Amino acid sequence: MILQRYVLVLILVSLYTAPTFCQRRAGDLKLTPYVFENAKKEKVDAELGVLLVPENRSNPQSNLIELAFVRFKSTSRRPGSPVVYLAGGPGAPGVGTARGSRFPLFMAMREIGDVIAFDQRGTGMSKPNLSCFERWDLPTDVPPSRELLVRVARERSRDCAFYWRDRQRVDLTGYNTNESADDLEDLRKAIGAKQINLLGISYGTHLGLAMIRRHPQSIHRAILAGIEGPNHTLKLPSNIQKHLEDLDRAVKADPTLKREIPDFLALMKTVLDRLETKPATIEVTDAQTKQQVRVTINKFAMQLLTANSIGTTDTSTYPALYYAASKGDYSLAAQGWFDQTHEGFGSAMSYMMDCASGSTFARRDRISREAKEALLEDLTDAVIPSVCEAWGGSDLGDAFRAPVHSNVPVLFISGTFDARTPVSNAEEILAGFTNGTHLIIQGAVHGDSLFLSSPKIKDVMMEFMRGAPVSAERIVLPPFKFMPLASRPGD
Repeated sequence: MILQRYVLVLILVSLYTAPTFCQRRAGDLKLTPYVFENAKKEKVDAELGVLLVPENRSNPQSNLIELAFVRFKSTSRRPGSPVVYLAGGPGAPGVGTARGSRFPLFMAMREIGDVIAFDQRGTGMSKPNLSCFERWDLPTDVPPSRELLVRVARERSRDCAFYWRDRQRVDLTGYNTNESADDLEDLRKAIGAKQINLLGISYGTHLGLAMIRRHPQSIHRAILAGIEGPNHTLKLPSNIQKHLEDLDRAVKADPTLKREIPDFLALMKTVLDRLETKPATIEVTDAQTKQQVRVTINKFAMQLLTANSIGTTDTSTYPALYYAASKGDYSLAAQGWFDQTHEGFGSAMSYMMDCASGSTFARRDRISREAKEALLEDLTDAVIPSVCEAWGGSDLGDAFRAPVHSNVPVLFISGTFDARTPVSNAEEILAGFTNGTHLIIQGAVHGDSLFLSSPKIKDVMMEFMRGAPVSAERIVLPPFKFMPLASRPGD
């Protein structure tokens, strides 16, 4: 009798729990009303979506992960294909981006169709969010060097990978761009859209191109800004050097700067050569502890500090940074170096994505050759690929890095002051697109500038999304503004 009761209890328990288990299937979508609030406290009604997908589609026993997104309903009476926003990084959250400066652009795109701010796998509100708990925390009691940077990066990588892979049982090998592209296809199916439009920037263009290659029939149109092609994960030193030459010309054209800095490239070289033989030790403030810390600035530190922010809005500080250093004032450089090397280590998603995308042997060989002639050598790639073995991921191979050929209509947007994703990247990719258009923003850097630096950019984007001829293929911004030589950031 006791045995019969025990069996009955087991049956009842199994009947109670089985539906809950069965309800979690790949492709399941949950939508709930959501009041979206941006950074300015503006609110708009939206939907919060959670989509279940396999963590690794090559594994039949794969975990299911949650992909989160916010959908803003179209304002059009006859909405077209939804617009899906693909954030950069890799690792930036799409929903978080919608809360910031690009919010008006998201709202404007509702004239085309529903707008979806998408948190790619491993980011934002998607689960798991693969942020690392580690911080860089480079030692300050030894001179900075590439060897030190790589050693610390590998240690932090192993620690973060161990936490997610071994403690949280995350299949890190599932975090690559092909899987993310298939996520987009699953999203399209789940929301019942015949096709989707893509709006991507930086790494988002890398993902967008993978989506176009893998699921071309699912894409109506795409706007890709700051192009990172399939073989562009590692940056070319020649592109970085060209940016410095463009910067030199801009300094010469500045009526105030040219008097004090007649030759910016020569100034850079002088500072770097001096620091190579005579490093400087400076006291800076640790923002965490509020304590004074002594740090050493040498040639490597100055190069890496510059390389890490090149082609962004920080470019405007370079003349003041190197001018101050030429006068023996390294306070700007020292504080910048300390802040950069003591920030968060980033996201496992970011490292896994970049390591999986990798680079062809020919590009790596070219980087090695070009580094010998460039002022910043190859330091825009100082960490990747050195840490990839520590993460234990897999390389997607040269088939992934091959040129993309498509007849999908794509508007490529590039900035002439964007060293990270230069105009030449888009020109290379454009060759494979029979319906491609290239909008060049003269004077734009990497980031918001590619979307927001001129109201004409939005006009062109809307024209393109509506299928109309674009009214401009080049937009000229006002002359680049540099930080005054006597000022410091934050003054």
